[in-house]
Amino acid sequence: MTPRRYEQRLRAESAAETRRRIVDAVYERLREAPAEAVSVERVAKMAGVARSTVYLIFESRAGLFDALTADLYDRSGYSRLLEAVRVDDAWESASGGIRAGVDIFAADRDVFRALYSMQQLDPDAVGGTIRRSEERRAEGMAWAARRLRRQGYLRPGVSANEAAHILWIQASFEAFDLLYTARGLPANKVADLLVAIAHRSLVAEPAP
Repeated sequence: MTPRRYEQRLRAESAAETRRRIVDAVYERLREAPAEAVSVERVAKMAGVARSTVYLIFESRAGLFDALTADLYDRSGYSRLLEAVRVDDAWESASGGIRAGVDIFAADRDVFRALYSMQQLDPDAVGGTIRRSEERRAEGMAWAARRLRRQGYLRPGVSANEAAHILWIQASFEAFDLLYTARGLPANKVADLLVAIAHRSLVAEPAP
């Protein structure tokens, strides 16, 4: 390796390490004080960098929370969700997606709770991040509902749009948290119940 390439690699590794420290600082701040607004100044201090460095890397508070949310999903098992829904059978895909989503939320419930709770208090940064995440989730639910319709799974009278609404509710953080936190159910029982409700609401009974 030439000296120039070695220096480039060191700079890239240093930049990646700095980015990691900043994202980890936001993560820890949300766990420590989920009810408080996250300031760039506090995050920079926790990460050991200048405030300007945070903006240089992420451009804005919204960019910072976009990076945090993407990292949170990655570390909580988003790859397993993608694997679960990439199967040919539409119901297996939809139910597997609900189960994988429960595992993701359960892996770091407190940080997810903080983000969803803060979206109203911080609409420009956290709120925008959650809104974009929910828009992507809505697209996924619509895709799953269309597959259920094409493969003949839906009950008579249940449209693809209605199925998408039902899947949207069953796969939401709020549905998960009402059972996991408010009712104290373990994650596997939450997943079983959400999948069972979705099945009863959507899937046609086999002909006798």
